[in-house]
Amino acid sequence: MNLHKEILRLAVPSILANITVPLVGMVDMAVAGHLEGTSAAALIGGITIGAMLFDLLYWNFGFLRVGTGGLAAQAYGRKMAGQAGHDDETGNILSRALRIAFISGICLIALQWVVIQLAFLFIDCSPEVQKLATQYFYIRIWAAPATLSLFAFKGWFIGMQDTVRPMTADLLVNGINIGASIVLGMLIGFPGIALGTFLAQWSGFFYSLLAARRRYGWHVNISLSSLYKIIPLSFRRGPEKEVSETEEVNRQAQINEPRFFALNRDLLLRSIGLIAVYIGFTVISARYGDLMLAVSAILMKLLMFFSYFTDGFAYAGEALTGKYVGEGSVEGVRSTVRQTFLWGMAMAGLFMLAYGAGGTPILRLMTEDTTVVEAGQQFLPWLLLMPLIGCPAFVWDGIFIGATASKDLRNSTLLCAIGFFVVWFAGKRFTTTPETAIHLLMAAYFMHLAIRATYLTTRYKKAIFSGISSQ
Repeated sequence: MNLHKEILRLAVPSILANITVPLVGMVDMAVAGHLEGTSAAALIGGITIGAMLFDLLYWNFGFLRVGTGGLAAQAYGRKMAGQAGHDDETGNILSRALRIAFISGICLIALQWVVIQLAFLFIDCSPEVQKLATQYFYIRIWAAPATLSLFAFKGWFIGMQDTVRPMTADLLVNGINIGASIVLGMLIGFPGIALGTFLAQWSGFFYSLLAARRRYGWHVNISLSSLYKIIPLSFRRGPEKEVSETEEVNRQAQINEPRFFALNRDLLLRSIGLIAVYIGFTVISARYGDLMLAVSAILMKLLMFFSYFTDGFAYAGEALTGKYVGEGSVEGVRSTVRQTFLWGMAMAGLFMLAYGAGGTPILRLMTEDTTVVEAGQQFLPWLLLMPLIGCPAFVWDGIFIGATASKDLRNSTLLCAIGFFVVWFAGKRFTTTPETAIHLLMAAYFMHLAIRATYLTTRYKKAIFSGISSQ
């Protein structure tokens, strides 16, 4: 097998899909920034805080994509290696993840009022921004079961070495999101932006359900009664019954349940670390007024635009690493690491050139408000650091996810969250203006990326290859 071609086969569809992800946020900001009746800064701030609330919720469920992808890739590798007892394992992994996703989504809908009340005990923003963010949240929350299920579907498809299906789902979701948000935003105003996202998420769910059934002959019954099947064996009462072949969760899946929940526990803690950084970035910037909130929100979108390209190679590394770990191939993992980093750093070089040449025009695409554009220009040099520091952090994430090295992912993220806040609080007393505060915030953000990259680099050999030897 030509590994370069295999990496590109997996990475290119993911990149094409990922390109549309930041475009959704940019279009939402652009639509909000061009609506009349309210200041552009307040409208962009409302979108930013509203989206942040969903990041706060959904990133806690990142294990539905990460854990499902790593486990499915390894199960696929075992199946391809001809190991007995793994024929039904991949389907069981998806079924279990979707039950968790759907039940969790229903719980979030039930708790929506509580979430809003708690959130604004800690988020300090203007009353106008708070009102807009609340309005956005109460509409979009009704897509929670679909959104969480899409996490599981995406991870599972990637684990099955299939990035075409998630690409098609992402293009569908993001295309509908962009189109519906523009149309509905112009027709009914600010609430139309959230309604467009709601319609897009449910469209993506039904497409993924159909794609999994048609491509892989997979089916699942998502019901409250099936909650019993996702409870770890150690918490069930009574003697264990023998599992027949006709049961939805077979014996092999039950044996792996302790590992499944240990993995997801670590990945949940990882998500909390990431949430602390990204939510902290938004909450802190909101304290310096609507203008600085709007500027920092736009900068973050531009920073993350690079990550969506690199993530394509991280997903390829995840799928191939998981497969080779399942097969027990040390050389396969080593080759995957070398070549995914080669492609990732090549992409980093292209983005450094792009950010260096096109910063101000991109700001003008985001908003017509000259005040926001002028305020944002002084922070553009920070964009040049993103490809250099972000590439190793993101690519290592994919490699470690494929190897299900969850403890190291957890530790790296918790350490980088500590680094972010240490930099911020250590330098806070020297910030004399809102502008210097945002510069410090950007420095703290890049410190968190550097810690992630450094820690995972030092842990690579022990974490990945010990996982292969334990198969």
